[in-house]
Amino acid sequence: MLRKLSAALVGLALSAGAATAEETTIKFTLGWKTQGSDAAFFYAKDNGFFKEEGLNVIIDQGEGSGATVTRVMSGAYDAGFGDVNAIIQNASSKPQEAPVMVYMMWNQPPFAIVAKKTSGINTIKDFEGHTLGGAQGTPTTRLLPVFTRKNGLDGEKIKISNMAPNLQEPMLIKGDIDAALVFNITSYFNLVLNRQDPDKDFKWFSFGEYGLDLYSNGVMVSRKLIASNPKAVAGLVRAINKGAIAVAKDQNAGMKAATNYDNLINADVEKRRLQYSFEKLIVSPEMKEIGIGDIKDDRMARAIGIVVEGYQLARTPTPAEVFSREFLPPRAERELVYTAN
Repeated sequence: MLRKLSAALVGLALSAGAATAEETTIKFTLGWKTQGSDAAFFYAKDNGFFKEEGLNVIIDQGEGSGATVTRVMSGAYDAGFGDVNAIIQNASSKPQEAPVMVYMMWNQPPFAIVAKKTSGINTIKDFEGHTLGGAQGTPTTRLLPVFTRKNGLDGEKIKISNMAPNLQEPMLIKGDIDAALVFNITSYFNLVLNRQDPDKDFKWFSFGEYGLDLYSNGVMVSRKLIASNPKAVAGLVRAINKGAIAVAKDQNAGMKAATNYDNLINADVEKRRLQYSFEKLIVSPEMKEIGIGDIKDDRMARAIGIVVEGYQLARTPTPAEVFSREFLPPRAERELVYTAN
């Protein structure tokens, strides 16, 4: 009897090992350090959504949403959360190497200019004659010339002070600059962490409201993974979609998954960041119309044109080179309803 039991246990162990061996490992990079706005990925992992799809998803912290593209292109990562505008830049010159976005999350652009209400800047025309602090190479700074042209501003009357990203909010608070060229979901909470009230004491000018109707962050995958294992790509998207929809209904559950991943985060601030991501970047009339994850091709074509102009790219990629809806779940499964709780 003991021999039979031992044989049965060995058989179970072997079958479990075989099941594990069959899992596809996907290395996934976040856009930045652990943040509440990444909760969908952690929730999907904690609740077994990736495992249900036969995936072993290894999630690492990132170095910037633009760096996600280079991490995937290098082969170090199979997929990640990052900026579609960085895909556009790389697709212009390296269309066969640039990753493809397969699930759009941030339907609204986070690129913004923030000014202290005491600065005298009340409209975008007031940028003329003032000093704006920008970090070289960031999308907001690089796209400022397009912003000024589209809005009839005199760029020569706007002074740009170059600085490291981590100095923008401190210099804005001190009054060393009049406004800062920022990523709103980052800057808003940098101000919070500097004991400022971003709503009461600051004025925000979103590029999306002034002619630069760009898409932003979502899930991108390597062309190699698409070619070699399209089933894994579809499974990855399904799992993340389920995670996003669940977290939209229950942010506390999302934050539990985030703190399970990294217990050093400021849970109170990161929960606010998670809710901010839904309220400012994800939920929009377009998302309600077409569901989370998808885009409108005509809007993407216009967005590509803006990026081509802003970065003076030699070739204009097509929307199909940048985004694929091939792996999206059906529209009925991408109905996201956000309830703050």
